[in-house]
Amino acid sequence: MSEADRLWADDLEAGQVFRFGTHHVTEDELLDFARTWDPQDFHTDKAAAEAGVYGGLIASGLHTMSIYQKLAVTGVLYRWKVIAGKRLADVVFLRPVRPGDTLTGSLTIDAVDFDDRNRALVRSTSEVVNDAGKPVMRTVVEAYVHARPAGTPLPADRDD
Repeated sequence: MSEADRLWADDLEAGQVFRFGTHHVTEDELLDFARTWDPQDFHTDKAAAEAGVYGGLIASGLHTMSIYQKLAVTGVLYRWKVIAGKRLADVVFLRPVRPGDTLTGSLTIDAVDFDDRNRALVRSTSEVVNDAGKPVMRTVVEAYVHARPAGTPLPADRDD
């Protein structure tokens, strides 16, 4: 994607929905992440996990959040003129992510609030779902996105 094709805050509006790609969670990936970052036995020990309350290995919530971040960046945010994230809030884990799950999801813009610094704070809600279409995680994110500088041409499909 060329720089000219990226979206300014002015191109975003409440209600827009952006879809993510997919990510397949393998057992090796789940174990590698958990052993490094969240070494609890229900994430790292197959036998202990099978005997526990989850009946098998589950991904760490941090792993699920990392997958969300990858999906959000590669599916949506790389297309925006992002300055920086401000806040990740209201993270809710709704069901376990297991080896073999394929995750996808979407981001819905809730608000675009411009300030006097030629930028906007974009608030969005994202949901990650498994291959059965069941939500596994939701979160609210706020990020600063550059506003279109005065005199910058509008995209060909906009005439306002």
